[in-house]
Amino acid sequence: MFNILVTDDEQIVIDSLSFIINKNFAEETRVFTALSGTEAIETVMKENIDIIFMDINMPGLSGLETVSVITKLKPNIVFVILSAFDRFQYAQEAINLGAYKYITKPVNRNVVIETIRGAMQLVQEKQGKLSADMELHKKLDLVSPMVENDFIYACIYNNDKSLDLSSYLEYFNLTDNQWVFCCFEFPNINSDNQYSTYLKIHELLNTEHRCLVSSFMMNRIAVFFPIYSENPDYAEVQEQIKRYYSMLCYNVTAGIRAGVSSLFSDKTLLQASYSEALSALNKTDINGGLLFSGEEHASSIVKKSNSVEFKNQIMNKLANGDSGGVRSFLELFFTELISSETPLDKIKNSVFELIVTANNATRELNKSFNSSTFDNAFASLSEQTNIKLIKEFAQKFLLECTEAVVGIRKSEENPIIKKVCSFVEQNLSCDISLENAAEYAGVSSFYLSKLFKEEKGETFINYVTDKRLEKSRQLLAETDSSIKEITANVGYNDQNYYSRIFKTKYGVSPKEYRKSNLGLKEKSENE
Repeated sequence: MFNILVTDDEQIVIDSLSFIINKNFAEETRVFTALSGTEAIETVMKENIDIIFMDINMPGLSGLETVSVITKLKPNIVFVILSAFDRFQYAQEAINLGAYKYITKPVNRNVVIETIRGAMQLVQEKQGKLSADMELHKKLDLVSPMVENDFIYACIYNNDKSLDLSSYLEYFNLTDNQWVFCCFEFPNINSDNQYSTYLKIHELLNTEHRCLVSSFMMNRIAVFFPIYSENPDYAEVQEQIKRYYSMLCYNVTAGIRAGVSSLFSDKTLLQASYSEALSALNKTDINGGLLFSGEEHASSIVKKSNSVEFKNQIMNKLANGDSGGVRSFLELFFTELISSETPLDKIKNSVFELIVTANNATRELNKSFNSSTFDNAFASLSEQTNIKLIKEFAQKFLLECTEAVVGIRKSEENPIIKKVCSFVEQNLSCDISLENAAEYAGVSSFYLSKLFKEEKGETFINYVTDKRLEKSRQLLAETDSSIKEITANVGYNDQNYYSRIFKTKYGVSPKEYRKSNLGLKEKSENE
């Protein structure tokens, strides 16, 4: 049994953390709470505390001062520092005091779960039950994306040549590594999807190779790509970058432009290496490509059809438990296959591949998921010749998958987010703002904004927009309401603005969508 103390001067933070801990570690932990540093010290003196979540900014005794005092009293306690500030100096000071992790508020459920598991292991290691982890991995786990971003911005905009970046490199434990800089340009990036896209890119790249990723600069991201081998072969590095480029094209979007610098080792040339990568990117084809510094032509790329794009969107929506989004992109998926005059056999193959992918993804999220629809999928599709029935079969299975994911998501969802999402669903035709949603949930708009990004992987405004557009898509497909009426029903006053963002999301205007959906129905009924 692990005793965990949550210390914060905001009760809402204590409640959120306590909910997450009790939901995921009920049989392994006991949770204690404190609203001040003084109260935390009193609790530590009374109870055998193993792990402490400590807010950095509290009235009276600050979080770091409290950590310093408790460390002298109980040196084996594992500390996790909480802060609304993503800044290098705070993280550095926390590390110097021996903190295990430095995470920002509002807390992300998955980050908290991962942090607690790591902290439990560290507690056991301190007790001599497990061997120590590699120091490099522990240190890297402390690095927040904001610190990565600060470092890369310093590399790019370092006009003061006297500015020493060695403290960053020491912090990342990269003082002896060679590196390449990569610049990626992503099409169709805007303020609504920047953050969620950045999170996905950061996760994809770091799953394969630990690297430092900047936030978006307009529609571009810079990546500091350290080389961990002692005598790297640049040709091997190029092959590695090509694999990551293909992975981003498949999982994020087609048409990415990318430039990569040559291999560098002199830390005074960080800005020069970024400039090389940027120069290479600017030489790539406007429709996408990957170019290494010194090459004349971009590496050839295989462009994905819209049907593959729509398949990826289906999988993204399924993973989020978004049934409306699944329906929307499934219809676009079939429309694309039919409009491109894909033979029936190939349509069935594409649908079966989609079903298999969806089944695998669902089982990763919900281990108990089993479906008789999937068990009979191959036989059912083989016998079917009517496209409408093929689509209905696929939709039935995908909605089964989505429902299974929703069941898992609901059991894990933060109660504040659940309350806000319900509020949005019930008020799509009204004027919904972050402020009135925050007031409804009983939290500050700043807190809700950060919490929403952490929990949902997208901004609150982007979430509301998606819900409105999905509702409008349903009305376009299932009712005879005019586009003007639908515009008002989903909370927009300007029909032109609504049409523009609809086309941005779905690739067609509302009129074109309604027409193609009608054409799909007529063709299906005639077969």
